[in-house]
Amino acid sequence: MEKEKEYLLWFEQMERKDVAIVGGKSSSLGEMTAKTDVPVPYGYATTAYAYRYFIEATGLKEKMAALIGQITDVENTAQLRDISAKLRKAIMDEEMPKDLQAAITKAYKELGKKVGEKDPYVAVRSSATAEDLPDASFAGQQDTYLNVQGAKMIIQKVKECYASCFTDRAVYYREKQGFDHLDVALSAVIQMMVYSKAAGVMFTVNVADGDDKNVLIEGAYGLGEYVVQGTVTPDDYLVSKDKLEILEKTVNPQEVKLIRKPGGDVEEVPVPKAEGEGQKLTDEQIKELAVYAIKIEKHYGCYMDMEWGIDERDGKIWILQARPETVWSRRKAKETAKVEKKGAVTTDRKVIVKGAPASPGQVSGKAHVILDPSMIDEFKQGEILVTEMTAPDWVPAMKKAKAIVTDSGGMTCHASIVSRELGIPCIVGCKSRGAAATASIANGADITVDATHGVVYEGILEEAKPAAAAPAAAGATVTAEFFPPTGTKIYMNLGDPELAEKYASLPCDGIGLMREEFIWTTYIHEHPLYLIKTGHPEKVVNQLAEGIRQVCQAMAPRPVTLRFSDFKSSEYRDLKGGDEFEPYEPSALLGWRGASRYYDPKYIEAFKLECQAVRKVREEFGLKNLNVMIPFCRNIDEARKVTGIMAEQGLARGKDFKVWLMAEIPSNIILADQFNEFVDGYSIGSNDLTMLILGCDRDNDTVSHIYDERNLAVRRAVRHLIEVAHKAGKTVSICGQAPSVYPEFCEFLIKSGIDSMSVNPDTVKFTKKLAAHIEQRILLDSLTGRGRQEAEDLDW
Repeated sequence: MEKEKEYLLWFEQMERKDVAIVGGKSSSLGEMTAKTDVPVPYGYATTAYAYRYFIEATGLKEKMAALIGQITDVENTAQLRDISAKLRKAIMDEEMPKDLQAAITKAYKELGKKVGEKDPYVAVRSSATAEDLPDASFAGQQDTYLNVQGAKMIIQKVKECYASCFTDRAVYYREKQGFDHLDVALSAVIQMMVYSKAAGVMFTVNVADGDDKNVLIEGAYGLGEYVVQGTVTPDDYLVSKDKLEILEKTVNPQEVKLIRKPGGDVEEVPVPKAEGEGQKLTDEQIKELAVYAIKIEKHYGCYMDMEWGIDERDGKIWILQARPETVWSRRKAKETAKVEKKGAVTTDRKVIVKGAPASPGQVSGKAHVILDPSMIDEFKQGEILVTEMTAPDWVPAMKKAKAIVTDSGGMTCHASIVSRELGIPCIVGCKSRGAAATASIANGADITVDATHGVVYEGILEEAKPAAAAPAAAGATVTAEFFPPTGTKIYMNLGDPELAEKYASLPCDGIGLMREEFIWTTYIHEHPLYLIKTGHPEKVVNQLAEGIRQVCQAMAPRPVTLRFSDFKSSEYRDLKGGDEFEPYEPSALLGWRGASRYYDPKYIEAFKLECQAVRKVREEFGLKNLNVMIPFCRNIDEARKVTGIMAEQGLARGKDFKVWLMAEIPSNIILADQFNEFVDGYSIGSNDLTMLILGCDRDNDTVSHIYDERNLAVRRAVRHLIEVAHKAGKTVSICGQAPSVYPEFCEFLIKSGIDSMSVNPDTVKFTKKLAAHIEQRILLDSLTGRGRQEAEDLDW
């Protein structure tokens, strides 16, 4: 079952990660039902998909957009009230689609059978899809309807829930918080009614002062709505979490209460004076509630805000809903970000796992083990990411990480490349070196990652701090770091536009490889064909152009070479809406990617948007230092078709606009004399080229030991390409990792006449100095005639 396409879900089918599908309230009820033993009244929830289906099938979406467009100032109370009322009326005036009505009716009958009651009384509660998040609570902004009976009345109340998404206070809040009104959908919870003789709320943190040692319980007679609304002043009970002792009781008089009417609906009645002045809960009930609160907080791992009720029929306590508490959770997160929370410091070096040191550095912190990509959103700033392997859509989480540790992968895997660019310590391939990190490192454990040597230690290691450098004496000369000029240009690889300013001061000659995929996964998140289908192609053009602009502007006048999109189908599918457009391929690495997409009738309109973004940067923003590169181009016909489309889109090769080809397939080398007609130069993608020449998957631990860019077959191919390209006046670069990892490979490239090398930011300085040293050595060897001779025949 695809949850995202269902009209409704039962509680046991939902979990906390389903906020986008059923909202915070519904997903939390499902989480507690499926994964805890706290008592939750049973039920089901309509989905955000059902809500969007309702507003689209009835034509409401256009009417609502027009009304929302009339909001010019939410501080204008009269305007806000008028437009909100029109929005609610527009929703209530429409009839719900028949199939959605049928689904709600059928589920209501099934609910009666499951609980053993004919036509049971239920509560219908609203649940917004951005509700109950630690940093954005919509709590209390939509309506709740109690003691509802019958499918027809439930359908009416579901519509009223939908309409309550546009109360004055809800519209005002979303405007102030920057939420798009049409992006927020509504789920309606249909939940068995608790005949509450007493009800209230409870918190696992003192909302007055942030003390989290106790549980704070508020309770009053009757249904809990009067407590939530502030109609009555409830009793307050304070219970210690460690010993379950009732530390304080504040008993307040209660004059009225809200109760259910036997035939449906609710009413207010007086509370007898003697009863109203007494304690509303027994000590046993107070402690039982505290136990549930502690269990829920432990399960969610954060401060919680809960509603509860005690049924008058049998005295059973029920948890009606639970959500993260917002105020103190937010403050705690900010404090944690400012002051790194240290665990117990140790001097014992107990090794947990070892792996390949992919990006150097040593840090300590809390491990967050992620086994399923669907859990990426739970990753928090400053944690250490431990997983099987990363993929392009993980980049936003990786940017939050203090360090990264993976089970699989080598020095050129996704995690390695991205972590080096981001400057994050990273260890990869732990599984092939003894034990999987995800199985050996406990989630939430304090660990120390020594990525310089590829070791993960238990606990937070105490390290001696280096002595502070003595300040320079007044008038003393400070020597700046010197980088000798090189005939071989040293470019830099870059993906994340936000890092352009940071790395612009490095001694590089420009950007030899800008990966467009970073912009998709960090800023756009949606499949280009999905955006075209939903009427937002401008989002592709504008956001791509903005990301590219940041890099070109930071590097100007140095050149920037953008590689057009090179996602594999499996990676494109991870973008929103991607399932509809992407095939399932047994070998995505060798499937529908790169140039093969650009001219395909199924994708060509998306590629045109990429071209328009490049043109916008060059013409509207005036950044003429932007050039482009075509990846994974298998044959001459593809090169002809793609460059033809580019020319039609205003991107014809010229004196100030260069088109490069990624040389990463053996056919690019073998047919270089024919590819020359369509490009200005080549950039060797040594990672894929090595794999395809040796027939070896570098990320497959079984055969990864065979993978080596220094293999003679690879070097012969590289030298042949340089010779053929240079004969036609074309340039050749390389954008793989090999030149900065293997000095001897760097020497081979320079001796072969390569024009430039593009390396990750962390190795720019090293490679610049290495190239200068090699070039000087070549000059000396030429003068003396005593240089080392090539030991292998590099001609094929």
